[in-house]
Amino acid sequence: MALTVPGPRPAAAGRYRWVIIALLFVVTTVNYMDRNLLGVLKPTIQGELHFSESDYGNIVFAFSMAYAAGYAGMGAFTDKVGVRVGLAVAAMIWSVASTAHGLVTSVAGFTAARIALGLGEGGNFPTCIKSVATWFPVRDRALATGVFNSGSNIGGLLAPLIAAFVTSHFGWQAAFYVTGLVGLVWVVFWLALYRAPEEHPKVTLEELAYIHSDPEVPSRRVPWVEMFRYSGTWVYLVGGILTNPVWWFYNNWVPSFLFSKFHVNLMALGLPLVIIYLMTDVGSIGGGWLSGRFMRAGFGVFTARKLALLACAACTVPVFLAPMADGIWVSVLLIGLAMAAHQGFSANLFTLVSDTMPKEAVASAVGFGGCVSSILGGFSAVVVGRLLDATGGNYTLVLFVGAGAYVVATLAIHLILPKERAVLRVPAAAPLAGAHEAGGGG
Repeated sequence: MALTVPGPRPAAAGRYRWVIIALLFVVTTVNYMDRNLLGVLKPTIQGELHFSESDYGNIVFAFSMAYAAGYAGMGAFTDKVGVRVGLAVAAMIWSVASTAHGLVTSVAGFTAARIALGLGEGGNFPTCIKSVATWFPVRDRALATGVFNSGSNIGGLLAPLIAAFVTSHFGWQAAFYVTGLVGLVWVVFWLALYRAPEEHPKVTLEELAYIHSDPEVPSRRVPWVEMFRYSGTWVYLVGGILTNPVWWFYNNWVPSFLFSKFHVNLMALGLPLVIIYLMTDVGSIGGGWLSGRFMRAGFGVFTARKLALLACAACTVPVFLAPMADGIWVSVLLIGLAMAAHQGFSANLFTLVSDTMPKEAVASAVGFGGCVSSILGGFSAVVVGRLLDATGGNYTLVLFVGAGAYVVATLAIHLILPKERAVLRVPAAAPLAGAHEAGGGG
């Protein structure tokens, strides 16, 4: 296919794409509120239902397996029906499942509720990444991803606040009812406000030209098996396998780590967890901003992404010192720095998928990579549960592994990515042909 020289980039005009990011930010916040609530309430529920760390590890394993299936299945579903329908269906499933947590009183009941939650929640990130690829030029995608992905940190921040307030007044069951209802309300706003940019009445021609102003990977349908021809699929797969189990550990066990090491109750856990997730929020946006800053400084797309990944990986290393800290706030800052670095790392890892392949395959590729890494995350949760039971709750080995995972992942990504990004260059004012989403712009 012949290449043409792009014209001058249009100035950013119109801002509706940031309304879409706001919607993605809110749904990701709800996603993580629902996901993290069980971990925050674990000491309370565990004391009432008397399940072991191994039982909890098995519950996390069940969620991970369902999340893996949801990641792959909902990603492919979104590529078929479009973003609007795909994300609405996913959010409805997980919101109903979150509510169901308040109706169960056994390990088996929580396992069933977590399976349903995982199936729905798996659709969030493949669909959100596809939305970003649809609404933003290449140079802005990591920042946009970082902004919506920061919702996961706000969700983690809100979970302990909701848990503490609602549980103290109405019982732990009501906390699950509240977050489930919020998700269903979001679906109403999403269906009312979302359309593909080419079809949206709020998007000006100038904004549409800006959205399509960067050179793109040629747009075409990609059969599922052909995803493996793209380096972005392998980058996300390897990066996710190495780092996502660490992130799952942080979200599922950090409250218990602080509870067991420093003997704080549910109310006292609130402020440390808020600090951790505020730091994580900064890391999510900052990591996305950093690669864009490198690009504006003249670095190529891949070089900029890898430099940002390396910076984030370096910030995860000190977390191995957290179990040795004498005071809670030292541990909080070390864990907060590592979790912030993970989110900055993820913003660039997600974006490398859309950097390397057609938009039509982005959700499927993210879904497949997330599926595999979630399966391994589930098995790692079982191992963590057994290890903690066997060592009397010693977290040293687990955090030592987490301290090195991102450095290894960065090296692997460096070796997988080609030196240059293959793109189709088009005049900036002319959007790519076939840029509409699959499923009629859903």
